[in-house]
Amino acid sequence: MTPFTIRRAVAADLPTLVDFLARLALHVSGAPPTPLKKQEHRRLLAALSDSLVDEDKLILVADVPDVGVVGMGYIFVWRNQGIWEQAEYVEHKSAMIDDVWVEPGFRKRGLFSAILKELVGFAEKKGAQDLVVEYSLTNKEAAAAWTKLGFEPTGVRAAAFTVAVQNALADR
Repeated sequence: MTPFTIRRAVAADLPTLVDFLARLALHVSGAPPTPLKKQEHRRLLAALSDSLVDEDKLILVADVPDVGVVGMGYIFVWRNQGIWEQAEYVEHKSAMIDDVWVEPGFRKRGLFSAILKELVGFAEKKGAQDLVVEYSLTNKEAAAAWTKLGFEPTGVRAAAFTVAVQNALADR
């Protein structure tokens, strides 16, 4: 078993995490390796940097001695009023597990589970009543992992380019 530490991400980790997010996106899309555009790299660095100081967000890394950061997990908690469930104001908290990545050479060694335990603990401390995760239908590895943990599809999230919707509406 590879020894590792799960810890909060720090600013010095951010370039590696941006690289992980880019590889995750390519993995999901099946696209060939493509470097991020400088503008997108800067945007992701800024977003991750902001997350480091937001009390409702947590970014964790898996750190292997003599290797470095080989995995990450990101979660955030949000509040809503639950207006569909009851007539009076009730604050409901959910936690979104946004991104989890473990380098391919370090998978099946317990890093994913260790990261996830810490993320779920954070959500629980913040009072989140449920966990939400999104993954692409094409990402069979993610579907298998999340289903095994008890996550079930509860709806459909559809996406469209703004211009495509505008064109469709113009044709009506």
